[in-house]
Amino acid sequence: MPQFLTEDWIQSFQEKLNSDNQYAEIAKNWEGDVLLIVNPGGPVEERISIYLDLWHGSCREAFYVLDGFDKEPAFSLNGEYEDYLRILKGKLHPMQAMLTRKLSVRGNMGLLMRNVPTVLDFVRCAQEITEVPD
Repeated sequence: MPQFLTEDWIQSFQEKLNSDNQYAEIAKNWEGDVLLIVNPGGPVEERISIYLDLWHGSCREAFYVLDGFDKEPAFSLNGEYEDYLRILKGKLHPMQAMLTRKLSVRGNMGLLMRNVPTVLDFVRCAQEITEVPD
C-alpha cells in the first residue's frame, strides 16, 4: 500500500475509486470536484494540495495541484497532516472532523450533509489503500 500523499497514493486512490463497486453505487449521484489541502506537519514540510474530479461514482482526474491552478472546486477540505492521518487510521470520524473544524470545508455544506454516505465511503476507499505511519 502506498504512503499517504505520495504520487503512488494519488494514483492508487483514483484506481480504487474507479474500481470499487460499493463506492460507485453510493456515489452514483455525486457531482463535484474536491481539493484536499494538507498543511505542514510530520514529514510534510510544505502545504500539499490534491485535486480529485469526482463524478457519478468515479474519479475522472487526480493530481497534485501546482502553481497556476485555476479551477474553483465544488469543495475544499483544509486540514493539518496529523488530522488527516487520524481520519485514515479511523481515530477521527470524518464528519466530526468537519463539524469541529479539524477539517475546514469550503463549499455547499447542505449538499455535503445530504451526501454523508458518499463522504464516508470516499474515506473508506482512502483508508483501504493507504499505508499510514504509526
